[in-house]
Amino acid sequence: MRRVISVLLLAGFALPAYADTISVAMDEAQTVTFPSQVAFVDVGNPAIADITMIDDRHALLLGKAYGSTNLIALSKGGETISNTRVSVLNGQQGTVTVQRGTSRTTYTCIANHCEPSPQPGDGKDSFDAASNQVTAHQDAAKKAASPQAAQ
Repeated sequence: MRRVISVLLLAGFALPAYADTISVAMDEAQTVTFPSQVAFVDVGNPAIADITMIDDRHALLLGKAYGSTNLIALSKGGETISNTRVSVLNGQQGTVTVQRGTSRTTYTCIANHCEPSPQPGDGKDSFDAASNQVTAHQDAAKKAASPQAAQ
């Protein structure tokens, strides 16, 4: 019994201590301020979130996919400045999800008007249709803004 308690106590010390949790919406960025100068910073799972240092105390955290990971910041001497849990959530306000059998479509709504807003997990047909329209719109805007279009 004493050995089991010792192993459990040692296992508890091996777990990372998370001081805080940062929540960020998918496809959005948020600033992070560290309590002291940072020499090294990394995200546990870069498929979920990414971090870019602005200066030695500030960074931009980008939510890339739903889920949670951690963020570790170290000083020049290798001491841990921060070991923070990062949760990437669906931060969209005013969304409506329509489920038709196994197919799902997500809409973003403002006042009395809703537009398709493709999200991971939406049905292939609705996702592809909305994504193709967005891509065509962005391509037309880039073409109109190009230097050759002004001539």
